[in-house]
Amino acid sequence: MSTESLAGTGLGDPEAAEARETTEGRVYTVTGGDWDEFIDETSGEERVVINLGPQHPSTHGVLRLVLELEGETVTKARSVIGYLHTGIEKNTEYRTWTQGVTFVTRMDYLAPLYNEAAYCLGIEKLLGIEAPPRAQTFRVMLMELNRISSHLVFLATGAMELGATTGMTFGFREREEVLHLLEFLTGLRMNHAFIRPGGTAQDLPDGWQQKVLSFIEVMDSRLPSYDKLFTGQPIWKQRLKDVGFLPLDGCLQLGVTGPLLRSAGLAWDLRKIEPYCGYEDYEFEVPTSTDADCYARYVLRLEEIHQSLKIIRQCVDKMEPGSHMVDDAKIAWPSKLSIGPDGMGNSLEHVRKIMGQSMESLIHHFKLVTEGFDVPPGQVYSPVESPRGELGVHLVSDGGTRPMRVHVREPSFVNLQAMPAMCEGGLVADVIAAVASIDPVMGGVDR
Repeated sequence: MSTESLAGTGLGDPEAAEARETTEGRVYTVTGGDWDEFIDETSGEERVVINLGPQHPSTHGVLRLVLELEGETVTKARSVIGYLHTGIEKNTEYRTWTQGVTFVTRMDYLAPLYNEAAYCLGIEKLLGIEAPPRAQTFRVMLMELNRISSHLVFLATGAMELGATTGMTFGFREREEVLHLLEFLTGLRMNHAFIRPGGTAQDLPDGWQQKVLSFIEVMDSRLPSYDKLFTGQPIWKQRLKDVGFLPLDGCLQLGVTGPLLRSAGLAWDLRKIEPYCGYEDYEFEVPTSTDADCYARYVLRLEEIHQSLKIIRQCVDKMEPGSHMVDDAKIAWPSKLSIGPDGMGNSLEHVRKIMGQSMESLIHHFKLVTEGFDVPPGQVYSPVESPRGELGVHLVSDGGTRPMRVHVREPSFVNLQAMPAMCEGGLVADVIAAVASIDPVMGGVDR
């Protein structure tokens, strides 16, 4: 405390107080003083400012909330972001179009396949190509699996934050089932970089139908336990009902999308409104509610898991034979890739061809991987419906092998703006429920 601030408190003469020198300057230790007078001066001012996060189990990663409280009531709430900024958009401008997939997959790390899909759909629009039907169906199946795993994390973390630890163990148990299946299909549990411009990195592995159908069977048997554990549970309903209220006009003014918008009554889902990857050929419902509170968002996400399972089942029936990548050898990267017997690298046949039989194939393979392919000049915006709302990628090409500009319209970033409207006037305990219902992923917010 400085000399000037001591003089204004009426806590005694700073010169008479005990002092010591520190690296920051002289520090005084003041004792005594007329505390009654000091308390009278601040009477009526019972507001206190606290930090919730960025290291806090209830802030979904490194999110910092600055809350002004009057007792237990939140009078002002502000979010502070940027603790996880990785410069993904700028990094992609220094890589080839295909290499960019490895970066964008790490934005919303709970829904990596949506990042990849939005980015690759944008590139394909600029190139004027479309992935083969088999690749389109494969992408839909992967994205819906990813939607299930993302919503399960919402359920698990939201339950844990509100004290329902059984819900947390249930959610992560089911998410493991999804991640095991994704690992079988793509080779990785997360950050797959599997959806590529023109299709997918590899074809479906042998025995995929049985694995997918077994997963659907397991999920169908386990999902009713969530209704038993939560949906009618009195404490769960009391913690979520009429909490984090955000009506439709508020959602529209703030640009909120996804389950938050649908919980306010608007059936806005890009899979229906602006279909991509052949979503117009699938039968599924878009669940909505008019309650616009945390409980409605929980119920909607649980129902969306059921709808995703319905879509995945249709994918199994729709999957047609054919290529998983466009036929254009100038775009398909790596050219005619096939996995070797050890499950890694190129097959011996492919290596034998490019190394021993065709110098042209080797040169093409080398140039395609190191330089990449040219993308015609232009700009495009490609949106997809991620688990959190509208995820859109804006790409600008100057005709070269690298993007000139990449910018992402990330739903977590936009939806987080609704936090003050949902929290101010409520209790501190309700802030936890409201932020959980937004379901922000800080990798997507900060990028």
